[in-house]
Amino acid sequence: MPDQTPDPNPVAPATPSAPVDATTPSPQRGPTINIADEFGTAKRNLPPVKPLLLTTVGILIIVGVVAFLQRAKPQGSGSLDNVSAVELPGQNASLVALSFTLHNSGEKSLWVHDIQGKLATSTGELTSEAVSAVDFDRYYQAFPTLKANAQPALAPEDKLQPGQEIKRTVIVSFPVTLDAFNQRRYVSVAIQPYDQPVPVTLTK
Repeated sequence: MPDQTPDPNPVAPATPSAPVDATTPSPQRGPTINIADEFGTAKRNLPPVKPLLLTTVGILIIVGVVAFLQRAKPQGSGSLDNVSAVELPGQNASLVALSFTLHNSGEKSLWVHDIQGKLATSTGELTSEAVSAVDFDRYYQAFPTLKANAQPALAPEDKLQPGQEIKRTVIVSFPVTLDAFNQRRYVSVAIQPYDQPVPVTLTK
């Protein structure tokens, strides 16, 4: 027999394939979970906007009502009963006596700390400290008009008990002529008590 030449590229015998197990699950091809949508957006992490806004508005309304009810109020009340004014010759200024009724409407004593007069004209508002009570007689002698309907002087450190009512006068000066004073918008006396944020202001 002739020698057989070996095949340089032998074919490997076929390997039988493994049988397919019908119980092996096939790869999942449905929708996948978006982790970013679950954990990385305000939509998922924050509460709904509308209820949050309604809650904030409600809180602001409550705070506003409480602040309005507890706002500072004057400790006293009263009325500005009489205004007498004279012009200071050659000074373009007027001297004004303001007579008023003051009532302590608070629950504790009203101690007078400071007294001012305020004048509103067409050009603005002017403020003046009250003159000392010891000078009243001198002003009354020089300008008798100021004494019309005058009451005892109100001075710093005067004290009103709760519920007490007094009638007093203060004298102030403003750098306006008597004619300008008579054309005023209003004049006031402002009484600032100790330990009170708001003065008692009486206007006419």
